[in-house]
Amino acid sequence: MKNIKKGFPPIADKKAKVLILGSMPGEESLRKNEYYANPKNSFWRIMASLFGFGCDLSYKEKARILKKNNIALWDVMKACQRRGSLDSAIKDSATVENDFVSFYSIHPKIRYVFFNGTKAEMEYKKRVMPRLPDVTKGITYYRLPSTSPTMARLSFNAKMIEWSKVKIIP
Repeated sequence: MKNIKKGFPPIADKKAKVLILGSMPGEESLRKNEYYANPKNSFWRIMASLFGFGCDLSYKEKARILKKNNIALWDVMKACQRRGSLDSAIKDSATVENDFVSFYSIHPKIRYVFFNGTKAEMEYKKRVMPRLPDVTKGITYYRLPSTSPTMARLSFNAKMIEWSKVKIIP
């Protein structure tokens, strides 16, 4: 198969209480081997505003700050077939989801999952939720507006208002 994309391992430690899920890294992220590497994606700008750090920090330092704030970062998809970066280009028949049963057993304090956009939520509900054990039933889910530059109908400030929910979770 052509155009098979493979995602990254999670950024997480055992203290994580919040999990932020995207669908699959875009082309720039895959090329740089970093979540949300496209400079037009507002994810790191939002995180920097919420947690008080500069966007110019190294990727390693940004990841450390997320972990320090009990936030894990991952994607619903482990692999997929897609030309380009758009979620709409993902071929449903060639999609493989990540192993969330193992993830939640290693990260038992996760209580909140925030979806970075509609595609992540849809794929999770379709592919992951039916296989989750009862122990994960207490997780609360929120869909947030995508930080992708293709979600241009919302301003940065409008996205910030929605994404601030990530920080107010205890």
